[in-house]
Amino acid sequence: MSSNAALQSDPAPILACTVARDVQKFDLLIEDMETELGEAWGDLSFEDARMFFGQPEAQHMEFVAIAIDEEDETNLAGIADLIETANHHGLKVILIAENVSPIALHQLLKLGAKEFCPYPLPEGTLHDAIERIRNADQAAELAPANTNVAHPSRTDRNGVIVTVHGLAGGVGATTLAVNLAWELATVEDKKPPRVCLIDFDLQFGSVATYLDLPRREAVYELLSDTASMDAEAFMQSLVTFKDRLHVLTSPSDILPLDFVAPEDIERLMEEATANFDYVVIDMPTTIVQWTETVLNESHVYLTPLELDMRSAQNALRMVRALKSEDLPFEKLRYVLNRAPKFTDLSGKSRVKRMAESLDIAIEILLPDGAKQVMQSCDHGVPLAETASKNVLRKEIHKLAASIHQHNVDQAAAEAD
Repeated sequence: MSSNAALQSDPAPILACTVARDVQKFDLLIEDMETELGEAWGDLSFEDARMFFGQPEAQHMEFVAIAIDEEDETNLAGIADLIETANHHGLKVILIAENVSPIALHQLLKLGAKEFCPYPLPEGTLHDAIERIRNADQAAELAPANTNVAHPSRTDRNGVIVTVHGLAGGVGATTLAVNLAWELATVEDKKPPRVCLIDFDLQFGSVATYLDLPRREAVYELLSDTASMDAEAFMQSLVTFKDRLHVLTSPSDILPLDFVAPEDIERLMEEATANFDYVVIDMPTTIVQWTETVLNESHVYLTPLELDMRSAQNALRMVRALKSEDLPFEKLRYVLNRAPKFTDLSGKSRVKRMAESLDIAIEILLPDGAKQVMQSCDHGVPLAETASKNVLRKEIHKLAASIHQHNVDQAAAEAD
């Protein structure tokens, strides 16, 4: 006589669980969890989850999906404690958030959430996050046997960093950065260099507008957790313009400038220089904690200004600030935008007096490109594509050619 017990299968082990105030409000999450895991997942409240994470059953779970919305912002401390508890027990956390402020998300992600997914969940987002966690676990298991193997996506190009930092609003810093990056990307026809343009103005960056590019959610995810970033994650956050120029746009939402720390910026610049020949950075006008990081790493630091009192005062204050912190102020290369015409002797005299009074050298004079510049920016196309004979475009092209030729000559000298 056979026993019915032999026909009864053991219940499927729990591979993951969702944690939410009310998981029924996240119906798309429920559907995706069922698609990915079938019945091998459960749901817990915030209170029950903290106790469950310490149980033996939780040790074999692949991840925990914590779902929050704007109502949960009043309980940030409790959610933060929950993430820390999960990390303490070795559980990977995927944060699902709907209408939560960037500052709150930043705080939670800094505590150790491995992945972030916006809600409503875009198709495939949860699947990709789970795959990244699984791949990371596999890589960790293989790491001891492959500690000397370089990342396959890394090219180690040791790219040149060209930074543009306007000394006042409206002096044409972003226009210069965008057009300079495009000129560098097209400086050679047979073997064009790889160029990356990065918009570090996290609040009002206009690079995406000037090139008519979308601002992707991936940028926010990248900035939120640069510690786990690799070359693949960095490259996937970029968008391309005409298959020649790679761009890291500013985030879609306005973020505080201290959203990223100096070490975050350093990691981004390291990945960019490893994968590109030239990295052009558009900086915010504001001086922030990580301005020093960019200044120290830059090979060329262009500071556009105009022939007016505000630019003169800001240039003087900039130099004083750098000197007081013992920073390399001599790296600054002053670019006068809307410079006087060749026949304007009075204007040229004013430029000379300005440079002498500030004890600086204005090395680059950019002419006024007039209405064609604004039209080019509004249409989201570089000047080279819409007005190749524009006087401003010609000068930016000369600047790009000069930078590239200097880099080529230096590389040849080092090779010898």
